[in-house]
Amino acid sequence: MEKDALLRNESAQAYMYLLATMALFGSAFASSKSVVGHMPHQVAAVLRFGGGAVILVLLLIFIGRKAGGSALTRSQILRAVAVGLIGVFAYNLFFFWGLSLAPSIDGSIIVPVLSPVITTGILVAMGREKASRGRIGGLALGVLGAVVFFIGAGGTGVDAGGSRLIGDLIYLLGALSWAVYSIASKKVLVGMDPLRATTFGTLAGAFALLLFAVPALPDVEWSTLSSTTWLNVVYLAVGPTAMAYLFYYRGLRVVSPSTATLIMFSVPVFGVTCAVVFLGESFGGLQLAGAVIMLAGALLAVSQGRFRQRAARERETDPVVPASHSQGDGRESVSRG
Repeated sequence: MEKDALLRNESAQAYMYLLATMALFGSAFASSKSVVGHMPHQVAAVLRFGGGAVILVLLLIFIGRKAGGSALTRSQILRAVAVGLIGVFAYNLFFFWGLSLAPSIDGSIIVPVLSPVITTGILVAMGREKASRGRIGGLALGVLGAVVFFIGAGGTGVDAGGSRLIGDLIYLLGALSWAVYSIASKKVLVGMDPLRATTFGTLAGAFALLLFAVPALPDVEWSTLSSTTWLNVVYLAVGPTAMAYLFYYRGLRVVSPSTATLIMFSVPVFGVTCAVVFLGESFGGLQLAGAVIMLAGALLAVSQGRFRQRAARERETDPVVPASHSQGDGRESVSRG
């Protein structure tokens, strides 16, 4: 019973970590949009993750040293770096680029809603998810919703060049990057604590972002940046970067990538709220319809059979063990639904 209670408590903490992560991620869309309005998107990205990397290194020095732990192997470090290049460099390259062209409210819908659809699609293609009719139907519905959403964006372009639609398509590439990152992150945590994994990944991604941003640095008028802009930069480095990525890794130690991306459906709530309240953004009826269809498809694709299978496992086993408590191949028991 004591072990059962401990496992349940660990699972509950993992979900709280992930929910806090999604709240921070949601707020990052509006905050980042504010920063992008005053500097090139490449520079905004490197400021966010350069600051986040510094914070994580300090945490690793003062906290990681006390926690101890075995020395990391070369392969572990290389895996963390590779995943960081996907989840930090690639994702944020597309994230900030999309913000420079489209409203943040679009990104707060496209990225968190389509990431689970793409994640599930990849896992089905890899044979790590069951290709049930419900799951395939959910994937198709999610794609249909995305098409409707993009059509709506094309009809409400920010300018004659339709930059809103282009920005939304770039957000889609960000969603793809995050899906790959979510799948790959699970293996990074095998034998590696979350703080060190987050730090190495963020350092690698921040360095790549810096190299990419070098040509744009002379375009920044540093003396004209307001205190509000700098406050947003600091917030992005501390909250949605250092703390959020650390929370995300902690959550992934217990739950699977599919479960983590399922919780990502809460991001639009935080993202849309911040975009409306702080930036006064909005979208049209066609985009709203597309968002609803995407959400319905994503929920169906990700959760198809999941709760039924979990209930069956709970009837068969006692005590209950969280489905992905072990550090396996990234799948939950049965089919990781």
